[in-house]
Amino acid sequence: MDFLEIAKKRQSTRNFDPSKKVPQELLERCLSAMVLSPSACNAQPYFYYVLEGKKAKKAAKLTGKMNAFSKDAPVIIVVCEENYNLTAKIGSIVKNQDYKSIDIGISVAYLTSEATSLGLSTCIMGWFDEKELGELLKFKGKIRLVIALGYSKDDELREKKRKTKSAIYKILDDESIS
Repeated sequence: MDFLEIAKKRQSTRNFDPSKKVPQELLERCLSAMVLSPSACNAQPYFYYVLEGKKAKKAAKLTGKMNAFSKDAPVIIVVCEENYNLTAKIGSIVKNQDYKSIDIGISVAYLTSEATSLGLSTCIMGWFDEKELGELLKFKGKIRLVIALGYSKDDELREKKRKTKSAIYKILDDESIS
């Protein structure tokens, strides 16, 4: 699958098959892709908790009623914010940029794209009980995202609703710049 095919196929799944466990080698490939993602000054200011079994079920309950579907995902990944390295920290201050959030987003995109290429499904969630999740993981820092990962019961792709290309980008060449 080329990358554009992966981008077209990746969607947020809300109907996981609880009877299908994710093979360890596929999970490792998704995590390896995440590790290879670029980050400011190679800081990789994140840590991923990968939960399976009873721990995944407990974590899924902490995503609330809105994300109740996550209880059927065999894997729950909790993405936590970590500290910058010194050069990324200095750069973020000098340039007034939140590189941590950018880097976390890129790493999640790599993981979810690799999952799609392997026939797995994901849903990235930003709605969860951060305090309770932190207690479950014994993590005291900032939790940024939760990802449900598994196999979808649905094979049908939904139509993607996106802004028009002209609302998102503009190509400027030498003739269009004065």
